[in-house]
Amino acid sequence: MFGGRSDEAVRTTPLQCNFLPISKTGLPDGVNISKEARSAISRAASVFVLYATSCANNFAMKGKRKTLNAGDVLSAMEEMEFQRFVAPLKESLEVYRREQKGKKEARKDKDKKADSEEQDKSREEENDDDDERMEEEEPNEEEEVDN
Repeated sequence: MFGGRSDEAVRTTPLQCNFLPISKTGLPDGVNISKEARSAISRAASVFVLYATSCANNFAMKGKRKTLNAGDVLSAMEEMEFQRFVAPLKESLEVYRREQKGKKEARKDKDKKADSEEQDKSREEENDDDDERMEEEEPNEEEEVDN
């Protein structure tokens, strides 16, 4: 069972993805894809993804893990004899990791800036409070001097 569905249902249910924009990039201008061909390509893509996931899962299980990682997918590609895709996948993975690292650092910088601004605002409020206290105390001192 997977997500409440039988293994057979998972194997026979096509993945819901719109591959048309992807497939158009590999075709010359003016070439169209029939509805039947789109269906066949969609089914083939579904089968490929399920098979690759199954192979990657085998590597995760060998490592006594329940979570698939990128290394499992790359190993699965090699096992499935798609070695020519491993190098481009590794490059894409590195680009993805750099982007994620950049986003993480940007969030940290944003958080630090927000914290710094908050601290500055807090300090200003404390200084304002101190100034108000001093102003309140000054007239009292003058009154004492006058008496």
